[in-house]
Amino acid sequence: MASSSDSGSSAQQNRLALEKSPYLLQHASNPVHWYPWGDEAMQKAKADDKPIFLSVGYSTCHWCHVMERESFENTEIGDVLNKYFISIKVDREERPDVDRVYMTYVQASTGSGGWPMSVFLTPDLKPIFGGTYFPPDDRYYSRPGFKSLLMLIAQKWKTNRSEIEEQGTAILDALMRGTHVTDHGDTEMPTTEVLSKLYEMFEGTYDEEYGGFGKAPKFPQPVNFNVLFRFYNMKKDTEEGKTALNMCLNTLRMMAKGGIHDHIAQGFHRYSTDQVWHVPHFEKMLYDQGQLAVTYLDAYQITKEKIFAEMARDIFEYVNRDLSHPEGGFYSAEDADSLPTPQSKEKKEGAFCVWTWEELHSLLADKVPGQDSLTLADVFCHHCGCRKEGNVDPMQDPHEELKHQNVLMVKGSVEETAAKFDLEEEVVNDTLQKCRQILFEKRQQRPKPHLDNKMVSSWNGLMISGMARGGQVLGDPELTKRAVKAAEFLQTHLYDADTNTLLRSCYTAEDGGVAQISKPIGGFVDDYAFVVRGLLDLYEASLDPRWLEWCQKLQAKQDELFWDEEGGGYFSTADGDSSIVLRMKEDQDGAEPSPNSVSCMNLLRLSSFLDHPERSSRAERILHVFAKRLTTIPVAVPELVCALTFHLQTPKQIIIVGPQDADDTKAMLRAVHDCFIPNKILIWADGSKQGFLYEKLDLLKSLNMVEEKATAYVCENYRCAAPTTSLQQFQQQLDGIGG
Repeated sequence: MASSSDSGSSAQQNRLALEKSPYLLQHASNPVHWYPWGDEAMQKAKADDKPIFLSVGYSTCHWCHVMERESFENTEIGDVLNKYFISIKVDREERPDVDRVYMTYVQASTGSGGWPMSVFLTPDLKPIFGGTYFPPDDRYYSRPGFKSLLMLIAQKWKTNRSEIEEQGTAILDALMRGTHVTDHGDTEMPTTEVLSKLYEMFEGTYDEEYGGFGKAPKFPQPVNFNVLFRFYNMKKDTEEGKTALNMCLNTLRMMAKGGIHDHIAQGFHRYSTDQVWHVPHFEKMLYDQGQLAVTYLDAYQITKEKIFAEMARDIFEYVNRDLSHPEGGFYSAEDADSLPTPQSKEKKEGAFCVWTWEELHSLLADKVPGQDSLTLADVFCHHCGCRKEGNVDPMQDPHEELKHQNVLMVKGSVEETAAKFDLEEEVVNDTLQKCRQILFEKRQQRPKPHLDNKMVSSWNGLMISGMARGGQVLGDPELTKRAVKAAEFLQTHLYDADTNTLLRSCYTAEDGGVAQISKPIGGFVDDYAFVVRGLLDLYEASLDPRWLEWCQKLQAKQDELFWDEEGGGYFSTADGDSSIVLRMKEDQDGAEPSPNSVSCMNLLRLSSFLDHPERSSRAERILHVFAKRLTTIPVAVPELVCALTFHLQTPKQIIIVGPQDADDTKAMLRAVHDCFIPNKILIWADGSKQGFLYEKLDLLKSLNMVEEKATAYVCENYRCAAPTTSLQQFQQQLDGIGG
């Protein structure tokens, strides 16, 4: 498999060698005459009167690597592609607009989707056939061989051209009808019944033994926890509320103990291939880390259980060490595949993370202090479920990449391990920590997985939220500073102040700096939505009004570029790009929340921050646009249900007036951050009557410190209760609005 580091070693490269995307660079030495998505490829297809083969993937995608190795590095297949097709390679993380259009087609026509995505198009970009991974030849009976498929489509293009073009037009028309959502003006505002229905759906699929929802494979999907925590917050004293909370907490504990959690180098892998969270798909994505950090912080706020704070810090440690650019941006992902040893010729999934029994006993051969016959390995292997023959079920390892290997997973507890070996719990904890450090140092000597070191605005926004919330909830100013550094990185490298527009991505240069492509890709709606959310969270952590000011500007630009004035809701792409044949509105929360869901909450929060009722009206219109989705299958849009609950609960404004560095001001801020109050916004004012917030919010001018003490105001629709300077009284007020 080619990689960005070895693609430059080939004497013959295709056009992708001029790109910056790590995924495109992985294919720069293929014998396929790849084009990046753009005018040159489309004009070439029309001039040569050839169909387009579109291949979409990303650099840490396991099956993308497999198809490259089997087909795109195959000279014979390359010759067929070069003779009969114009081949375009797309990094889905750079161009989610292209990916979204054709993935919708693949899912509609085949019933499933995934990457690599393989789609055949007419020269005017209409889809005619598609799928995901195709094996190189016909020996695999479950699906046709890729070479045979190429020859079949080339022949049909030659002999049935008009029929294929008509089919492509019909398909596109059907997709336009099927994806069109609008506010008809006659839909009622959804009610809290949506939340009850959603709870019933989750309860019906909940795995009581292992946590999570549904059967294998199991995905974390933080949006599910977000809405269930809010359901609990509204119904704390009911059995349903307590059950919702327990479903979340049990799942989060099982994930923390499972193999989906990297017990040695921190962070979480993409998903679990089995029901028990044991054997993961080993890639690590930034968007998972950002969202799961917030989820674990919410769990900690609600319960004050140490494990949840530890998991949030675990994620931050991983991201700061392995996914951080020196200038402050966050990298996108780490691959699942790597070389088992420096001498190996072929990469294997999970090789960087797994251990043989012999390796563990060799590395952990020292005795436990004070024990004559008990080794570190004895304790560690018992605690983490390791076996001499390996602990991976062959059913979870069809390619035998994990044969005789152990994926670390805690099945018991420190208390149980201590009892097993007649040790004090402190000794067990010290032993496990020593083992983890030894194994971490050993892992650093292994060949590392590929790092996708491009930086994507939307995912950076999600991680800014995580770091900012960490600064608030854990009382850690270093996390807030890290969020500030990332936001400043976005302003410097992914924002054009002259046009007030975001860029989609930037890249790590060969010298370690920051690079950009010759035609930078403009930001999409998710970039704006996730960055605005990150900045709102950053304001509440730092209390620096510049972040509120910037996110107000970005929200205005998002409205200008993506809002559907006629039908309501946000399109995923701006108008005017002729290469995007279908403008869509995302209406499903998955691994990442839908931009419409996040934007709905952003609008409600901004309206509450700055007393802008027109923003609240726009949020209400989004709820009307997706009312059918909310009332029939709310499990598809849990993040939008969060926005609905925020709206229905009537947001509370908590305003604290006083010098930011004063002890009494800090104590009041700490009291706010200690509580889980999802329907609140936090505003700090210094009492000076000057600055951005005083200019935008007339109410602040009438709020003063009482007797020169930090003073708290709890308001609803900017009608404030009597002020208080008593921390105890303020805490009681917070308890009263927490539900």
